[in-house]
Amino acid sequence: METITDLLHYLNPKYIIDTLLQVMGNYVYVGLFLIIFAETGLAVGFFLPGDSLLVVAGLFAAAGKLNIWIMLVSLFVAAVVGDTVGYISGRKLGEKVFTRPKSRFFNPNHLKKAHKFYEKHGGKTIVLARFVPIVRTFAPIVAGAADMKYRDFIFYNIAGGLLWITSMLFAGYFLGGVVESAFGIKLEEHIDKVVIVVVFLSILPIIFEYIKARKESKLEEMPVISENEM
Repeated sequence: METITDLLHYLNPKYIIDTLLQVMGNYVYVGLFLIIFAETGLAVGFFLPGDSLLVVAGLFAAAGKLNIWIMLVSLFVAAVVGDTVGYISGRKLGEKVFTRPKSRFFNPNHLKKAHKFYEKHGGKTIVLARFVPIVRTFAPIVAGAADMKYRDFIFYNIAGGLLWITSMLFAGYFLGGVVESAFGIKLEEHIDKVVIVVVFLSILPIIFEYIKARKESKLEEMPVISENEM
């Protein structure tokens, strides 16, 4: 039986890209396209690496193993199409999506987090959620279920997809050169450490939201003292 460590190994962006290059060769971009599409468009794809995969793909491009321009175009399309599929599925399911029972591939808590995010930020959620794991997967579903106008959705979808793909890919692409010139360290040889840093940074918003929610919950539970009791 595979352990969690084994699963994490298979989800390591470096392992994924190395495997795709070995198995698919020049069609590696198709594999990357499908991963980004699944992570953004299918509820079951929330566990797939998004941010870290893009940053590491940028590092591979800087090392000459991948083409940065092909990835910019193809993965941007994957991100936009993925969110569109999520929006359409949410639109078709409507409010039923919020009452679906928990299953092996669906956790309603993930949907609730995305819903709170949507209630707080409105249409901007589609852009902001691109940079928040898990919320990124469920935000378009929530937008569709909340009956957000498609004209508004597609605007935020394209803007968010463009910002996310370009920022993550170029972060990896240029980061390797900057670190090597400044410190003489080749990030390509320390990709595992890069992944850890990227994952940590990507979950910071979730940590902050969790701490904030805990504080607000405690304040609501505090008894209210009236003037007569003083």
